Parts: sequence; C-alpha cells; structure tokens
Amino acid sequence: MPSQPVALILGSGPRVGAAVARKFANTGYLVAIASRKATVVQTVEGYLSITADLSNPSSIPAVFDAVKAKLQSAPSVVVYNAAALTQPTSDNLFSIKAESLAANLNTNTVSVYAAAQETVKGWETLSKDAKKVFIYTGNKQNTEIIPILPMVTLGMGKSASAYLIGAADSRYSKLGYRFFYADERNADGSLKGMQLDGDAHAEFFAQLASGEEEVPWHATFVKGQGYVKF
Repeated sequence: MPSQPVALILGSGPRVGAAVARKFANTGYLVAIASRKATVVQTVEGYLSITADLSNPSSIPAVFDAVKAKLQSAPSVVVYNAAALTQPTSDNLFSIKAESLAANLNTNTVSVYAAAQETVKGWETLSKDAKKVFIYTGNKQNTEIIPILPMVTLGMGKSASAYLIGAADSRYSKLGYRFFYADERNADGSLKGMQLDGDAHAEFFAQLASGEEEVPWHATFVKGQGYVKF
C-alpha cells in the first residue's frame, strides 16, 4: 500500500478537472485522471492517465482496476466531473432524440452510480482512518428549473445524481463515507453557469476531503468563502 492517499478525477477537463488534480497533487495525493481524450499512461505532471468513455457505465470498473494496479491502492477521494448535454432544435424541447437523452444520462447519472459503486468497494479495503470522500460536480439545476433549453438533458442528470448523492451520504456517512453534490454559486445564490471557477472548486474539494468542517451533502459554495447555505 502506498504511503500517499490516492485521488481519482473522472472527467479531467481543462478547467475544474485540471485545477482539482493539481490541488490534490500539491496536498500529497497520488492523482489519477480519467477521460476519453487521455493518450498517455503518465502525464507531465506525474498523474496516472486512463482512457475512459464515461458515457459507457460498463467501462467504470476497469478504471478503478487500473488505479489499484498502478498505484497499489483504491482511491480514497473520487471526483466525478464529467457532464454531457444535447441541444434541441430551435425551441422544440422534444426534438432531442431519446437515444441522445439516454447517452447524456449515462454520463451524467448512470456512470456516477457505477463510480460510486466501485468507490465503496475500494473504501472497504482502506484503513479506518483514511479519508473517504466522493464528490460530484453539480450545479443549481437540482433545485431550480433553468429556462435555457440546451441545459435540459444536463439538468435531468444533475437532479437525478443529486438524489443519488443525498441517498448515499444518508446511508454511508455513519461509516465515515461522505458523498457531496458540490455546487458553486454566485454570492447571491444564483447559478454560476459557464463562469465556473476551477481554482475555487479545487480549494473547496480539498476542504471537503480534509473533513475539517462539517458540510452537508448538498455542498453549495462561493469562491473565497467555502460552504454557504442557500
């Protein structure tokens, strides 16, 4: 078993994913990143890089197997940062094909379930004092209907995953397993939208992983302030 804990970021994009990976690496974690575009075994930063199609839930177990094989430990922190949406034609919501919706839900929710499933299996192999945290990158769509049609399939997935995260945290927090739906907001509580701040996510996710502050599963936060209840 490695002396360093392991963090796995599923959906390692250039903004949130990259900032979160950098933050965890700088705080002493071995970092693994998984994305469809991964092309190397090890990045220049020293991260384990794994190719994964998160629209295919059956691919998830192999990601966790690769982490355990290469880093000699299951991840204690897992961040699910992948997202997908399909834009409708013009203003016709029901122009989105059911197959496209299903593919989006695979990325936004079904693979989240598969990842959480593998995460808990891995946590059972870690020491009792290891931090065990699963973080899903959410937004405000689980509490408010946003009147932007291109965000409908994304919102459906966020809402479903929020319920999953809340249910998981309710069930497993007594074992020291924490699940968080992390939702960055503007200071007035409004939707952050495309103005998400990668570094703010990284700072907050590291705080959640440390367990130093009691934060509920629906973890709304504001840059520079940390958890803020809205």
